[in-house]
Amino acid sequence: MNIDFSDCSASQRYHLMTQTIIPRPIAWALTSSSNANADPNSLNLAPFSYFTAVSSDPALLMLSLGKKPNGESKDTLTNVLKNKKMVIHIAGENLADIVTQTAASLAHDESELATIPEGVLNTVPFEGFALPRIAQCDIAYGCELYEIKEIGEVAQTLIFVEIKQLYVSAKVTTVNDGRIKIAADSVNPLARLGASEYSGITAPFKKTRPA
Repeated sequence: MNIDFSDCSASQRYHLMTQTIIPRPIAWALTSSSNANADPNSLNLAPFSYFTAVSSDPALLMLSLGKKPNGESKDTLTNVLKNKKMVIHIAGENLADIVTQTAASLAHDESELATIPEGVLNTVPFEGFALPRIAQCDIAYGCELYEIKEIGEVAQTLIFVEIKQLYVSAKVTTVNDGRIKIAADSVNPLARLGASEYSGITAPFKKTRPA
C-alpha cells in the first residue's frame, strides 16, 4: 500500500504517523505555573510522545505540542514560557495507567498530581535544580528553556530545552572503568504506539557496528 500524503488531511497524517513511527519515547514533563517552582499545587505533569533528543553539544531535547481541545495553549508551554524550567521523566511501563491519566485536559490552575491517589506518585527535591522530580521514575532531566519555534498552519509548537541536570537511579546503573552503563531492561521504559496502544521493551541485544 502506497499512501500519498498530499491526499491526506492533517488528522489522517497524524494517525498514520503515530501508528508507523513506533515505538516512540514518552517525555513525562513536569512544569510549574508558579514563581515558587516547588509549590506542589502549581505543578503540571503531562506526557508527550512527539519527543526526541536533538544534540549533545548543547545537550538538547525537543517536545512538539499541539493545542488543547478548546484551542488554548497547553499548560506545559504556558509554564515553560513563564519559568523557563522543565523536568522530563522517563516513566517505566509499570506507570502506564498514571501516565495516561495525566494526559487529561485540566484547568490551568489544577495540578495533575492532585488527581492521583495519595502515595502512588510523590515528588522529591531534584539536587541542583529548582523543580522537584517524580520519585517513582528512574530517569529525570532537569532542563532549561533553550528555544521555541512554531510551525504549520495550525501552529504546532516545538519546545527545545537544554539538559542542566540528569538524575539516574542507582538501581539501574553500573559503572565500569569510569563509564556509566544504564540497564535499559531495569528502566523498562514505557513507549507509545498508535491509537491507545503502548508498549514496553523486549530484552536488549547487542550488535557491533562496522569500523
